[in-house]
Amino acid sequence: MEAKTKAQELGFLSREYAVGKDKAKWLSLFAENAVVQDPIGVSPLDPSGEGHKGLEAIEAFYDNVIANGDLIFEIKESIPCGDECANFAHITNKINGAEIKTKMIVIYRVNSDNKIVSLRAFWDYQAMENQMNELFSGD
Repeated sequence: MEAKTKAQELGFLSREYAVGKDKAKWLSLFAENAVVQDPIGVSPLDPSGEGHKGLEAIEAFYDNVIANGDLIFEIKESIPCGDECANFAHITNKINGAEIKTKMIVIYRVNSDNKIVSLRAFWDYQAMENQMNELFSGD
């Protein structure tokens, strides 16, 4: 897929750097005051539901979530619109030989400095947790 806008390009790079475990490059995509909500709302990954605000919090999110997975991140469709881009993706996270599959929509918004100011990922945390419980319950 070829990027048509800066938001789409940065969304594609975000995927590439997360899958490739390139923390420095992934963090370099974000503005100082950026917010990452992955997933949207309250979850064990974001107990306040307000997102990870600022580069320090985004780095901690990377260390706690992205760095611990072995990701396959397939963008099935990407729709750029203005300074935003919505990507429909299938994510597979390999954990201890098991595969956890999640469908998501990730919306990226960029600023005039071509940095991501908002990453909002819509996916069902409970469905992912249910998969993990089934795989690792020992039944």
